[in-house]
Amino acid sequence: MCGIVGFTKNLHDSFPVLEDMISSINHRGPDDNGTWVNDSDPIVLGHARLSIQDLSKAGSQPMTSSCGRYVIVFNGEIYNHMSLRHTLSESGYHFNWKGRSDTETLLACITTWGLQKTFNLLVGMFSFALWDRELKNLTLVRDRLGEKPLYWGWASDTLIFASELKAMKSHPDFTPIVDRSALKLYLQHCYIPAPLSIYEGIFKLLPGHFVEIPLKGDIASSKAAIPLAYWSLNNTITHGKSAPFQGNFSDAVSAIEGALRESISGQVLADVEVGAFLSGGIDSSLVVALMQQESPKPVNTFTIGFDEVGYNEAEFAKQIAQHLGTNHTEMYVSSEDAMKVIPKLSNMFCEPFGDSSQIPTFLVSQLAKTKVTVALSGDGGDEIFGGYNRHLAVNNIWRPSRHAPKPFRKLAAYGLGSISPSTWDNIFKKLNPLFPQRYRMNIAGEKARKLSEVLLLDDDYDFYRQVTSHWSASESVVIESQEENCSVSRPAIWDEADCLEHAMMAMDTQTYLCDDILTKVDRAAMATSLETRVPLLDHRLVELAWQMPIEFKIREGQGKCVLREVLYKYVPKELIERPKAGFGIPLGEWLRGPLREWADDLLDESRLIQEGYFYPNPVREKWDEHLSGRGNWEYHLWNILMFQAWLQEQ
Repeated sequence: MCGIVGFTKNLHDSFPVLEDMISSINHRGPDDNGTWVNDSDPIVLGHARLSIQDLSKAGSQPMTSSCGRYVIVFNGEIYNHMSLRHTLSESGYHFNWKGRSDTETLLACITTWGLQKTFNLLVGMFSFALWDRELKNLTLVRDRLGEKPLYWGWASDTLIFASELKAMKSHPDFTPIVDRSALKLYLQHCYIPAPLSIYEGIFKLLPGHFVEIPLKGDIASSKAAIPLAYWSLNNTITHGKSAPFQGNFSDAVSAIEGALRESISGQVLADVEVGAFLSGGIDSSLVVALMQQESPKPVNTFTIGFDEVGYNEAEFAKQIAQHLGTNHTEMYVSSEDAMKVIPKLSNMFCEPFGDSSQIPTFLVSQLAKTKVTVALSGDGGDEIFGGYNRHLAVNNIWRPSRHAPKPFRKLAAYGLGSISPSTWDNIFKKLNPLFPQRYRMNIAGEKARKLSEVLLLDDDYDFYRQVTSHWSASESVVIESQEENCSVSRPAIWDEADCLEHAMMAMDTQTYLCDDILTKVDRAAMATSLETRVPLLDHRLVELAWQMPIEFKIREGQGKCVLREVLYKYVPKELIERPKAGFGIPLGEWLRGPLREWADDLLDESRLIQEGYFYPNPVREKWDEHLSGRGNWEYHLWNILMFQAWLQEQ
């Protein structure tokens, strides 16, 4: 894992700016850094290195190909790079390898086969910039599922790219202007969806895309370059429908286990210590179980816990770790420890980011870094195999409610909404001990509120937008905002899927997974110089999953059925079967308690008016209702607060 930067030369001396840009993301690569500047080339490149494979100087970057034509800065890991070296050799191509780095392998593949064929052969997570000295083209590339970040754009006539926005801000030509349409979408989703960023004119390269930018001749042709897809989830879904999995459920379980084993065996390879996050849920437990199967010694696993009831899964993770025999490290964090992270978030995420699980993710990364340099996570299972409550709600709530008369639905919605969220929470705190574990409910008040809103809807896509939105009418909150054309607001796959659940999973994978979950893990882990890897997002496994029918993923009120069956081979059911809790913090209570003064200052009406981004009335109404307990608006308010805290640092 590393950080990359670069820009076109419009400066008398590029070195100081390049060094400042690298320094701003040094946490991504504290082991080494390098620059490439050549008088005859219009581009400069910089790299901050976290040494994972080939710790020697032979892995240093920027790296030039053996033929001298290409120069690359690379972030990520190519898990099959040794296999690619073998393929090159078998095909009659022989290189005088200087070391064992995957970057050197990548350059050899591009030199031999070109970009398109190389894209198809890569198994890994990556973003990179490739300078072709012969054609004077710069190519920016991002991995298929979006595990590694890459921002790019033009500041006047200067092309700038970087792993994080903070590096771009170090360039003197960069003018940070808040994109209000991106801000509107941020309030709705708690993240800024690609290809947008918080700044006008600066974009996230979409997953599975590359952009080739000519840097000779007319600058208009350079600015006209547009990203193109080399891999598409939509095409994967279409192919899965036309070439479905041939076999029964038992065959599917074996196939998924085999694909996941292959993925993990590639991802545990490193020249440094490797461990895993273990939350005690299905996905992380499965990754750890298969890691332990492959490992001759106990795997290092890490969990953090909270003392607050309903937010602590550390006890379950500990039981699973004991069963699997891992070398388990757990740490219980107080609310004071967690709140100390808040001042770091604006710099950590570079742009507003409202998923409050960013806090425990940073804390568990910090814990893991004390023993390992690489940690595997279980992210991706919910999106690929149907694990979110909203996927289950299609059969449990949405389809039944649509058959009910509209007046009845309105009455039910009124009844649910007439009871305050705090009252719902208190009711279920008393009832939960009476229910079997799998039927217990956390944050009942928030779920009751969402259900009351869903009951009034009639359209499938409106249902999806409602259950995935926070400020659903965010144009009434953000001043001078307009709708942007992006994958969140205008889905390309919605009508292509064979069922609503699959349509939702496709949307989740292309939006929420990439722009929320993977962004959260990358920034939080990289802030501690920890590399994270995600075995469930191996594109071969993803393609296999999309060949399988929805019944293999969701049935009898449970999601991730095929993953569960694999896990049950290694972990008893009774250690797994419980309600999905997520990776959260008691945010609502903290906002009414220890965070109240901090939030009050950021939400001050005169401050909102002076800054000019939000209409103060809807924000203050939510804040007043939350403080009184009439509503639970923790997620809505956290989005606003994270923008305000970010704005304060600009």
